[in-house]
Amino acid sequence: MQTRTLGTTGPQTSALGLGCMGMSALYGDTDRSESIATLHAALDAGVTLLDTGDFYGMGHNELLINEALRTAPAAAREKAQISVKFGALRTVEGGFTGYDGRPNAVKNFAAYSLQRLGTDHIDIYRIARVDPDVPIEETVGAIAELVEAGHVRHIGLSEVGAETLRRAAAVAPISDLQIEYSLISRGIEEAILPTARELGIGLTAYGVLSRGLISGHFSRDRKLAANDFRGMSPRFQGENLDRNLDLVDALRKIAEQKGVSVAQTAIAWVLSRGEDIVPLVGARRRDRLTEALGALDVTLDAGDLSAIERAVPPGAAAGDRYPTDQMAHLDSER
Repeated sequence: MQTRTLGTTGPQTSALGLGCMGMSALYGDTDRSESIATLHAALDAGVTLLDTGDFYGMGHNELLINEALRTAPAAAREKAQISVKFGALRTVEGGFTGYDGRPNAVKNFAAYSLQRLGTDHIDIYRIARVDPDVPIEETVGAIAELVEAGHVRHIGLSEVGAETLRRAAAVAPISDLQIEYSLISRGIEEAILPTARELGIGLTAYGVLSRGLISGHFSRDRKLAANDFRGMSPRFQGENLDRNLDLVDALRKIAEQKGVSVAQTAIAWVLSRGEDIVPLVGARRRDRLTEALGALDVTLDAGDLSAIERAVPPGAAAGDRYPTDQMAHLDSER
């Protein structure tokens, strides 16, 4: 397994991380046994970075990772690194009601995560979205106290803009910024990514396949389950979906010429953007994981990258990456 280092202060991780959210929620029905098998397969392949959130399935995802690690070989278990997002407030029905970044809440969330994960520390801890009522300095300061106490190893951030990134980094070392980055989500390139690099902060990129939209496996006539988040996502709606899948068709021609899959091409593109970027792949099944890992063997030369830019130019995606109410929570979009 190839490795990369998250910024100047973060850990060395596998070059690809596994995003575990879909194993618990938001993408339709889940299969617990296949999820555990996929986690084991990832660990066996050398994937060390497992990304979760305490609100994924209201704790279900952390318990799932706990079970997978308990039943994995000791060597794999010891190498696993867990990245946890916290702060999202949920209802019994599954709705989101905001974010809580108060210092006491930060420590409370951490205590519950440690219990569910069955570990004595969290490798990277980050608030999922900035709490607009709490200065980022206070939230990061609380995580820094958890680091000092040995409960957390590294401090991360999620979906923050360049100004917030600077303010947070002035309080304590930040290992990485977790943010959406893909061929059709390139907004970070203007200010956020350059700022992260200036500050020595790495990037864990989620949504590298845009929730399956640019995986090559999503069809125009696919019917989504009622509990699938994508049914509310603007990029999966009507004319937006048709326009976005036209981009995938253009990308498919390049992938076929190289003898690789569309998903592998899209992941390889993110990998090519810098050694300080670790893509998170949201594979829920072993076959999708195997496909994603194949991207590590794909080399994109200058000609390939130029062809990809022509096929999927910056800003070509139709529709926002989240519904309007959720876009309002993104400090990175302000």
